[in-house]
Amino acid sequence: MREFILHYWVQELFALIIAAAACLIRKHRQKSAQYAILREGILALLHDRLYRSCSFFISRGYCTVEDRRNLECLYRPYKSLGGDGTGDSLYNKCMELPLSKN
Repeated sequence: MREFILHYWVQELFALIIAAAACLIRKHRQKSAQYAILREGILALLHDRLYRSCSFFISRGYCTVEDRRNLECLYRPYKSLGGDGTGDSLYNKCMELPLSKN
């Protein structure tokens, strides 16, 4: 009886463990793919807001202190998420613009 249990039930137990591990790995990969898509979307939105704001301030010719704070709030997560050089150059140009008290 002991050999029967060891031979068949241990095999079944290992099969269940492997199936559960495979299911967990599949779910982890799906979540990772979803996370990557969300990350890309957030980066795209931050880039768009940064681009539009910087374009406006550059065409206007100056920034206020509040404008710079807003740009910093956009730029920090943009850069942390791996934003490209386009956002960097626009941000730096805005930081070089003269300040206005408005």
